[in-house]
Amino acid sequence: MNTTVKLPIGIDNFEEIRTEGFYYVDKTGLIYELLDNWGKVNLFTRPRRFGKSLNMSMLKYFFEYGCDRRLFEGLEIAKENELCENYMGKFPVVSVSLKDAGAGDYKAARQMLCSIIRNEAQRFPFLSKSEMLTKEEKELYKQLIAVGGIGEDAYIMPDNILTESLLILCKLLYKHHGQKTVLLIDEYDVPLDKAQHFGYYDEMVKLVRNLYSRALKSNDFLQFAVMTGCLKIAKESIFTGLNNLRVFSVMNIQFDEHFGFSDKEVREMLDYYGCGDKFDLAKEWYDGYRFGSADVYCPWDVINYCADLRADRNAHPRAFWINTSGNDIIRNFIQAAKPGTRRELELLVNGESVIKKINQELTYRELYSSTDNLWSVLFMTGYLTLREETDGDTCQLAIPNQEIRKIFIDQILEWFQEEARRDTPKLDTFCAAFPKGDAETIETLFNAYLARTISIRDTNVRKKKKENFYHGILLGLLGHREDWYIRSNVESGDGFSDILIEIEEESIGIIIEVKYADSGRKSAKDSQKASAAEASLNGVKISSTETRTSSIDANLEKGCRDALAQIEEMGYDAKLRLDGFDTVIKYGIACNRKRCKVMISN
Repeated sequence: MNTTVKLPIGIDNFEEIRTEGFYYVDKTGLIYELLDNWGKVNLFTRPRRFGKSLNMSMLKYFFEYGCDRRLFEGLEIAKENELCENYMGKFPVVSVSLKDAGAGDYKAARQMLCSIIRNEAQRFPFLSKSEMLTKEEKELYKQLIAVGGIGEDAYIMPDNILTESLLILCKLLYKHHGQKTVLLIDEYDVPLDKAQHFGYYDEMVKLVRNLYSRALKSNDFLQFAVMTGCLKIAKESIFTGLNNLRVFSVMNIQFDEHFGFSDKEVREMLDYYGCGDKFDLAKEWYDGYRFGSADVYCPWDVINYCADLRADRNAHPRAFWINTSGNDIIRNFIQAAKPGTRRELELLVNGESVIKKINQELTYRELYSSTDNLWSVLFMTGYLTLREETDGDTCQLAIPNQEIRKIFIDQILEWFQEEARRDTPKLDTFCAAFPKGDAETIETLFNAYLARTISIRDTNVRKKKKENFYHGILLGLLGHREDWYIRSNVESGDGFSDILIEIEEESIGIIIEVKYADSGRKSAKDSQKASAAEASLNGVKISSTETRTSSIDANLEKGCRDALAQIEEMGYDAKLRLDGFDTVIKYGIACNRKRCKVMISN
């Protein structure tokens, strides 16, 4: 098998992928569907890292004059002979990506936008000498590509030229070639996202509204336009009067399979690299998105996971998506959430779904203005996905996969730790109870902390993952004591202890083993039957709630005893005793949802 084909990590240039020996998942069917469902201005909204930029690059190389037909050999679109004859390499193309058009202030962001337009204009040097252009038109082109000067003498593209720039390029190319222009604008909404974040939103809205309006509305030199972004910004914000805009969001069936990977495509990629046995893991971690009627994976994740597997056949899936940009949206959501919303977040984290009305007509100014809007943003940016459309814009939403679930849990833990640190006296009391051997205080305060956070229940989650969650909460709380030496999953004795604490000044070592106590549904049912039988004899009524509570208490106690037994059997105290600690305190802590039990052994 030929394994010389490289994985295209971070490469969104279609020509580079096709000529430099990279693996390519064929999405050229987008070209056929785009022409078959023709629209003057088309906007595709998808979460980040779902192949938007690569698809835009593919469109550029297909339609632009000078197209190298070899780039498309063997691909799906090459089978459409008549279409290729009529459209391949038949148009001038203006293609800009605005993913870098953002900065800490308006002036710098404007300059970046000018630079992007200038770089694109410089791809057409023939316009400066074209016999088809007038002297005035050539002068306009020179203003688009002009550079020079530094500091106060630096050339600044005038507002009237900047806002007309895309229209000017379309017009000049049309006059030179005698053919209308294809306009591609990738990541169209990034300037607004950055502007809202850094506080110059009003200025940027005005600029891009004028830019897009001139380029897309009543542009007689435009063949058609394609735009991509994460969100559909409300028409009244930047698309005023643009009646020829067609929006294809994650809820549309049209074009649904052209962004993201399908089951078949992922299986073929893994098989190609000899990792077909990892398909189920890849599906658990990176599948679960619903675009229209298609179930898709995040391409960025699949490609990175495949690269890890090539280096290490036993590599476990990781959360690659979290590293591509910040996850402030989840943090803001958790911080703004009222108790009812946190309850809904619990349902999501535990594999269930919630029903919410989705608003796809927001402005960036409105994104964080209410919890209702945040639900919509979480959906449109890929943190939640559609399970079922119940009525119009009312949708059943869920966390798509294990990767996004991990992102939520990590953000929940960070938020919880920040909240806990605000009450320093309480946190001091909690930590101080450990070297004192005060299991009662630890249990009382830990229960209070758990009551305030978001629980990980036994729905759709392996037991070890639930233990890790409570393990993380404890580490965050105990980390308040910067003078303690605290380690996690430390090799000691014949295994790895959950948490090991060394308090050198007092020569005290502490071992903590955390267990998740199963809910005991089956045993509770059996206990209920037994209790009912006994009650019928004794005339005592025992409620199912009391029976269930009793069962959970018994399981929590058993979890603690199992934890303490594990500490003894595995000799977790060996390292502390070898290091000369006079006192070693052992804690078994069992948790279930928002309840815990703490037991101690010396």
